[in-house]
Amino acid sequence: EELAAILRKKRYKRGSIDFDFPETKIILDDKGHPIDIKPYDRNVATKIIEDFMLIANETVAEDMFWQDLPFLYRSHENPDPEKIQKLATFINNFGYTIKRNDEDIHPKELQKLLAKIDGSNEDTLISRLTLRSMKRAKYTTDCIGHFGLAAKYYCHFTSPIRRYPDLQIHRIIKETLHNKFTTRRFSHYDAILPKVAEQSSKMERRAEEVEREVCKLKKAEYMRRRIGEVHEGIISGVTNWGIYVELPNTVEGLVHVNTLRDDYYTFDQDAYELIGDVTHKVFALGQKVRVRVADADTMLKTVDFVLAEEQEW
Repeated sequence: EELAAILRKKRYKRGSIDFDFPETKIILDDKGHPIDIKPYDRNVATKIIEDFMLIANETVAEDMFWQDLPFLYRSHENPDPEKIQKLATFINNFGYTIKRNDEDIHPKELQKLLAKIDGSNEDTLISRLTLRSMKRAKYTTDCIGHFGLAAKYYCHFTSPIRRYPDLQIHRIIKETLHNKFTTRRFSHYDAILPKVAEQSSKMERRAEEVEREVCKLKKAEYMRRRIGEVHEGIISGVTNWGIYVELPNTVEGLVHVNTLRDDYYTFDQDAYELIGDVTHKVFALGQKVRVRVADADTMLKTVDFVLAEEQEW
């Protein structure tokens, strides 16, 4: 634990960005129906494993880079200046700024931004927008570094039983260790790795999409059996069609603007608020609200809430 803390501190110092979104843990019964949904607990043990996996990945990538062998790197390019400009303009509305140099940005700036917004009402929204302003990580045969981890050398080495790039890396390392990395093997990997990188990146995106859709489906299925229940949640998004409310168990649902019958609400896109024209009532990010589960659609994978009446509290 002490060593992991040292590694984490070192990584933080160079600018590594840690998005601490609560992951969802869905408990299923023996027939595959959801019986409980809760945030996945990143405990001390999880963090220790993460810290040592990261340093293992970096060490292997750096060693193989200097051996100048055909290799698969896990790369994360610098964000597009245009997207960073949009993010800078947006966060300015909330009183935050980020420094840029010649339209380039250092990961440390985004790390500092996340530290500033931590615990604020706009925390979740700005964190998600910051993540969206960054490029997707992918597999490449060139060592171009990892922006999010502020790492010069990085690869995926630690999971050969579940991830194909790691398996390829293990094969290359084994052949190197056993002095079997001949000119013929060099040519073999040199020829196949660009396609392996492209295909692995493509399949990873597909798998992530499926995982997201399955989570949404299971959440809708779980909430379908809870129609009529009242829960307290936090406003996680505000749009001109309504407010999104996230419950403590990570389920998110929409309170449609049409269900807000006490006034006509206008969306202020700079402040991300819905404001009542007559009552001046405000719905803003991070605000606590009580909602009743109105509907859940497993086909559309959506959950609908309505604001709970005071007598339901």
